[in-house]
Amino acid sequence: MTVETESSNLDDSNQEAEPVQLLDYQANKNLPVKKKTSCCTGLKAFLAALAFSYLSKTLSGTIMKSSITQIERRFDLTSSTVGFIDGSFEMGNLLVIAFVSYFGAKLHRPKVIAVGCFTMSLGCFLTAMPHFFMGYYKYETASHTDSSANLTSSINPCLQHQDVNKTLLEVSQSGCEKEPSSYMWIYILLGNMLRGIGETPITPLGISYLDDFAKEEDVPVYVACLHTIAMLGPMFGFLLGSLCAKLYVDIGFVDLDFYTSLKKVLSNRMYFTLLCCSLLQFNSFIGFLTYKAKYMEQQYGQSTSKSNFLIGLTSLPPVCIGIFLGGLIMKKYKMSIIGATKFAFMMSFLAYAISLLHFFVGCENHMVAGMTVSYEGKPIPYHENDIISECNSDCKCASNVWDPVCGDNGLTYVSACLAGCMTSVGHGKSTVFHNCSCLEVSSSWTGNNSAVLGQCPKSEDCSIKFIYYTVIQVISGFCYALGGTPAYMIMFRCVQPELKSLAVGLYTLMMRVLAGIPAPVYFGALIDKTCLKWGSTSCGQRGACRLYDSNAYRYVYLGLSAVLRGPSYLIGIIFYILIKTNFQNKNSRPTENGGREDAPMNKEDNCKIKERLPGSSDAENESCI
Repeated sequence: MTVETESSNLDDSNQEAEPVQLLDYQANKNLPVKKKTSCCTGLKAFLAALAFSYLSKTLSGTIMKSSITQIERRFDLTSSTVGFIDGSFEMGNLLVIAFVSYFGAKLHRPKVIAVGCFTMSLGCFLTAMPHFFMGYYKYETASHTDSSANLTSSINPCLQHQDVNKTLLEVSQSGCEKEPSSYMWIYILLGNMLRGIGETPITPLGISYLDDFAKEEDVPVYVACLHTIAMLGPMFGFLLGSLCAKLYVDIGFVDLDFYTSLKKVLSNRMYFTLLCCSLLQFNSFIGFLTYKAKYMEQQYGQSTSKSNFLIGLTSLPPVCIGIFLGGLIMKKYKMSIIGATKFAFMMSFLAYAISLLHFFVGCENHMVAGMTVSYEGKPIPYHENDIISECNSDCKCASNVWDPVCGDNGLTYVSACLAGCMTSVGHGKSTVFHNCSCLEVSSSWTGNNSAVLGQCPKSEDCSIKFIYYTVIQVISGFCYALGGTPAYMIMFRCVQPELKSLAVGLYTLMMRVLAGIPAPVYFGALIDKTCLKWGSTSCGQRGACRLYDSNAYRYVYLGLSAVLRGPSYLIGIIFYILIKTNFQNKNSRPTENGGREDAPMNKEDNCKIKERLPGSSDAENESCI
């Protein structure tokens, strides 16, 4: 063989090799290349930012919840009106959630979430504006005297020759035209609504983004971490609310195959059943949480500050621990969708059974003369109450005031005047009223006829019951939170993968519309029915409630929550039957799940199934390595 021949053969072989190498290069070029990311970039950075967003949104929401009582009294509103203001968050969420959860998934999801966070911050600033626009809060009480007066000057609450009601009405009407600030609660409503609009993309887009780019076995832990961090917001929010309660107020394109996707989601029997079950649960939960601090105040005589403090300190940490442990339990035991459904149902039902014990740890009514008991100290029916008695009939007392005093006989009187007090000594909270004629009426009292500002504290037995209430609340909250993460994972495992974002968004939408908005309103309206003594505004109109019937309050508040939550477990049984029917055979392909393989909640189990399936492709097997 000559040199020319060898050269020719070599050239031919090179020409043949070039196309092969080119094909290999093109093939390798199309393969996904894994890039190393530092701890501060990529998915971890997104997870950290999303966790901070969760913390911020729950913190701001809790501040609103913990300020319900203050808003009610600051603007002289009823509980139902305050519930409407609180529900404006859900109204804002309602406006955009369906579009954001679906169309937002087709955009740059982290950027959409960032815009939402900025909008949420604007809403928070708007909510705070009334504090800077309004004047000082004015309230009437016997402890407020002229600053130039002697600190120990005597006050005579009993004005025998004056028509106080007529005088107060004339003064009130003269100042009505100077109170435009009383409508500034609308700023709070609009700010809360804007905050709801901004919060919309965080959950549906954030969760779907994690589920798309994180390892499947890690998603439950990530979701558990997010919800655990989110619970820190309410904890610090109620603690901050406790502190603040001690301070006075003066210090791109539109894709129309949307309707088709929506129909697919709603026609999924498993998803629809879960939606109905969750609606009842959320109505009960939101109504219960909104007025929880108020319940502690009225039922157990706790202050607003202490109620918020105890909620943040005792109720929320067990929930945080329960949510996180629920995610770890899912990963450790590699729960399938059937196992997760069973676990979530059992934990929720156990929590419900424990919470029913709240009915047995209630306190009796405050002993208020003329309202809950007679001036002799004997219980009276609600329809027979009368705050005017022979002992104060000569004092010409105003009947629409609420400035309670506690007599030495243990009875609370609506005001020092209605207690028949003739003189007073001291100033501010240390004011003491003497020569109170109504204390002499009590048949079992032979001591001093004096009284001090404020309601009389409840009995020692009530304090013990409050401890039982707290223990029941801690155990119930922990059990319920254990099943929280599995229940959340089930929601987007029972629909087609491409509809996860829409499923989460629609779920949140329905919770906001049919639970978040109406629950605080009708809970508040029923609570208003248990009011014994209404306050009045400076214009003579009805203001906030000052005294509730404790027994009626307990049965309405706890009973409504239990009645809403109970039927949800019957629907939960139906949901479990549907899940078991569709996913019991691991090799089956449920039609409602869009052909998705049965449902191991962990990726390792899914890979084991694929190894046994003859139709598994090489690419699918390689993804399991």
